[in-house]
Amino acid sequence: MEIILKEDILNLGFKNDIVSVKPGYARNFLIPTGKAVIASPSAKKMLAEDLRQKAHKLAKMLEEAQAVAASMEGVSVTIPTKVSATGAIYGSVNTIMVAEALAAKGFEVDRKKIQLKETIKQVGTYVAYLRLHKEVTVEVTVEVVSDAAEA
Repeated sequence: MEIILKEDILNLGFKNDIVSVKPGYARNFLIPTGKAVIASPSAKKMLAEDLRQKAHKLAKMLEEAQAVAASMEGVSVTIPTKVSATGAIYGSVNTIMVAEALAAKGFEVDRKKIQLKETIKQVGTYVAYLRLHKEVTVEVTVEVVSDAAEA
């Protein structure tokens, strides 16, 4: 079943994309929650007209995302956490902590745009991916250290 997404959905698509999903997923979740509409011929025409009118605005958003990505190139953040004697973290490091560490460095990034490929439960160095735009992704190095070392 073809649908038009009304917002970005992780691992499915971006706003205004036309995607194919299973009918039950569309009827029972995406359409009732307002995240998508059925891709009828008239809806496709309306989408094409909206995209034509918004093309300039979208180009500007892409340009801004590329500028932010260029300024964030090579950025790394350090997150101090409580650590056991074996090096395991109490709890885990999540996207909220990464967003706060980036904010401390002067980069305001929505936590929903941050992706961690693995759960961070050990001290070490990891990579977080920031999806600033559908065509712009930035890698940020996240170093997890014991907060006892700073005290």
